[in-house]
Amino acid sequence: MRSEVLQLSTPMVNLLARHGITTATQIQNEIIPAILARRDVLAQSETGSGKTLSFAIPIIEQLHHRDELRALVLVPTRELCVQVSGEFVKFSHGKHLGVTSVYGGVSIGDQVKKLKTTNIIIATPGRLIDLLDRKAVTLETIHYLVFDEADRMLDMGFIRDIERILRWMPQKRQTLLFSATVSREIAQLSQKYLHHPKHVQLASAVKPEFLRQTYYQTTPEQKLQLLIHLLKHERDLALVFCNRKHVTAKLARKLSGQGVHAKCLHGDMSQSQRERVTADFRQKKFNVLVATDVAARGLHIEDISHVYNYEIPKDVDSYTHRVGRTARAGKKGEAISLVVGVEKKFFQQILFTYRGNITLKTLGDVKLPSLVQQSSSASKEHKGRNKPWRKKWKELTDR
Repeated sequence: MRSEVLQLSTPMVNLLARHGITTATQIQNEIIPAILARRDVLAQSETGSGKTLSFAIPIIEQLHHRDELRALVLVPTRELCVQVSGEFVKFSHGKHLGVTSVYGGVSIGDQVKKLKTTNIIIATPGRLIDLLDRKAVTLETIHYLVFDEADRMLDMGFIRDIERILRWMPQKRQTLLFSATVSREIAQLSQKYLHHPKHVQLASAVKPEFLRQTYYQTTPEQKLQLLIHLLKHERDLALVFCNRKHVTAKLARKLSGQGVHAKCLHGDMSQSQRERVTADFRQKKFNVLVATDVAARGLHIEDISHVYNYEIPKDVDSYTHRVGRTARAGKKGEAISLVVGVEKKFFQQILFTYRGNITLKTLGDVKLPSLVQQSSSASKEHKGRNKPWRKKWKELTDR
């Protein structure tokens, strides 16, 4: 990146170059100068646009390791928390800034210790409130507040937590809000907490020339066979979306039993399990990941060639988020939806929104594979995993 254009320091420009970043994305060109000029920002941008660096770089540039806690980044999921923290650590190299990620599912004691010497917190709302209630951290010295993927935080019901957190913060601060969509709720949030923001709106990342969108009309009896048939003909990374956590685990087991190397990712898994599965998928140790929308949030993997909607999302925004996981960084990709029965009602709205960009495919004379009968041992192994006490324990720890 050119320092004279974005007003970046020479060490930052050199550090970016060492990581292969020499050209700013559109959102970075728009937002970095605005943040350095102390303006609030409301940015509408899809995943993969380079938005993380657009706020991380100028915040890092303005901080010194001798400063107190200065920046708070709120994110909806643990995966995104880890990913954003990693970017802050990577691009603050040499400045010795304290960067602490705060999320549920791991030791709160370790996080409390790190907070004593931190300059930047990246946090999920629930765990941050736990720390505030314990008086383990204070937000009185915050200068920079970032809402990352604000629309998803609202979708997940974090609005009350967000408003509680804001009551602990100083009125005088710089606030940056990033969202893939600007709904009425996001607009209200920005009007309430942002002061004359610079509004940046980028075109959707879903580009018809790179992304091929198709769908099949099938039956409940043939749906799994159809998915297996399609996956066995794909050699690259594939992401399969389900709406419900228990369906992801069940589907991954069924696929593995039919010779498709698949693993699942959902909110009932421990943090270490989720991180291990994500790392293995990124390293291509297996090529089919079955996930829920929430679990896949913050999953940034550039080589996903196919996205499958095994269960149709209930709204267009979720569909857009899903299919945006492929056809990134100038590569081509395909999004395939398997539509059954009552799902046609939801899919009609998606078809209407994407007018002409989603085409119907048929199998023709293709014979779907027969399902291999599995032994009952696998089902016995997993029986009883979703006991009520497990759900209650997750509610207490996943904050």
